[in-house]
Amino acid sequence: MSRWQQWRRWPAGSGTPEERLSTQAYIALFIHGCFQFGASMSGLFLNLYLWRLTEDLVINGIFNIVVYGIIPLAFATGGWIAKKRDRMVTYRLGIMMIALFYLAVIIAQDNVVDYYVLFGLFNGMALGLYWVGYLVLQYDVTDPRNRSRYLGINMVVFNSAGLAGPALAGFLISLFEGLRGYIITFAAASALFAVASVFSFRIPRIPSHHRSFFLHFSGRMMKRNRLWLLSLISFFVLGLFQGLMLFLPNILMFQTVGREDQVGYLTVFFALLTILTGIYIARRREQPHVRRDLFVSSLVIFASTLVLLLNIRLWSVIVFMVAYSLFAPLIVNTLTSYYYRLMDGLPLKGLFRIESVVLRETFLSAGRVISILMQVLFASNVTSSALPIILVALAATQLGIALLVKNKT
Repeated sequence: MSRWQQWRRWPAGSGTPEERLSTQAYIALFIHGCFQFGASMSGLFLNLYLWRLTEDLVINGIFNIVVYGIIPLAFATGGWIAKKRDRMVTYRLGIMMIALFYLAVIIAQDNVVDYYVLFGLFNGMALGLYWVGYLVLQYDVTDPRNRSRYLGINMVVFNSAGLAGPALAGFLISLFEGLRGYIITFAAASALFAVASVFSFRIPRIPSHHRSFFLHFSGRMMKRNRLWLLSLISFFVLGLFQGLMLFLPNILMFQTVGREDQVGYLTVFFALLTILTGIYIARRREQPHVRRDLFVSSLVIFASTLVLLLNIRLWSVIVFMVAYSLFAPLIVNTLTSYYYRLMDGLPLKGLFRIESVVLRETFLSAGRVISILMQVLFASNVTSSALPIILVALAATQLGIALLVKNKT
């Protein structure tokens, strides 16, 4: 057996041929890995960069509110393009816009702070276009028999690229003085975006005569399928905690250790834990017990936030992040796989899949915006005594996710 055949079998083990992934699925994973590698290299700026320039959590909060506030519009726009043309058109447009976004950040340098709202709008539009394309692609290259396996491998690829990207970027930046290292880092990231774009042409378009965008049928769909509506609400609840976790951990770690390199080492450690969870998800053979997995994972994360009430110190942040790194991926994977299974049973026989992805992200982004708004209103700085209370309260909402789903769809 060749190395390629062995790799294709992992993590299928003794799984049936139907459970194994297609060539298109592996190409999609490779493209996403290249994209994430490049994005994680050039993403050294953004939230920690903004906070270092201002030391103001309000600026970070407003930036992320703008990003996730505009994402539903970006998803709707991307969905419309995907329906009228193809999801790969939206996908490639997203890759191009993110490359332009990071180029603009490098050109602006410290002036990012003066125009952070505009940068947030640009970032949100770019991310929305990329992710609506990729989420639809995920659905198209998998089926209910191998989808959980794909999502597990995807998690490993995503976090492995997220590990290697910042490490390589930090090495390149340390070799040069001033902005030269950042420019070289961006050039390397751009090359990866180009590779991702080229390989995206290996995935064919799906011919269809049905180009109508059915988003206006959403209300009618929700009335007819209560289980699907509840699953959308579960993504809203997921966003209530996830919003803060998209930018707050790095700031908390920097506050407790005071050095970017140590934040990087901790990030590598936490990403390794997430990779272990991804490997476990990809290799497990039994069908997941949806409610059990969601409840246990949410309970562990909620319990870990309680240590932050004692004090935000290095040990408490590590305890919290270890629990989050191990169990948050299980929540996301379980809920995403569950939602895709519900999408399989919606009317219009697959013609509503793009609209379903747009609605999922709308509910998720709404939850993220609300959680970040709570942080801006009640914990405007990282030393605020209200910050751990908000984290605990929002973590408690995650326990409700298990009540919104059923084990069988």
